[in-house]
Amino acid sequence: MINFTIKFQSGTPIYEQVVYAVKKAVVSEQLKPGDRFPSVREMARELRINPNTAQKVVAHLVREGLLEMKPGIGSVVSELNIATSVQRDKILNDEIEKLIVECKRLSITKKEVTDAVDRNWKLDNEKGLK
Repeated sequence: MINFTIKFQSGTPIYEQVVYAVKKAVVSEQLKPGDRFPSVREMARELRINPNTAQKVVAHLVREGLLEMKPGIGSVVSELNIATSVQRDKILNDEIEKLIVECKRLSITKKEVTDAVDRNWKLDNEKGLK
């Protein structure tokens, strides 16, 4: 059973969309530490994605430390470790670089970006996201 929501969009690889949906579910506590995560077969069947894509998602989430493999149980959501400031900086800088490139490609101004960030930050706080 898939216990996170995802809305597939064209233009972005399915793999990235599923990874993002899982991260969002963890941040919003829709998925909690110790929760069983769907097997590769379950995920492929329920999301109607290629099993290789589902395997890639699980492997990525294990590498990032969001999932851990438990013998006899399968994959479960990991206890979240507090990232070091260096790790946070690297993640933030990578994501910001992607955002800036895309915004410049679409002729979006810095002011428009900061206004959108402020709006979305407020909405996420209202939804209970950390």
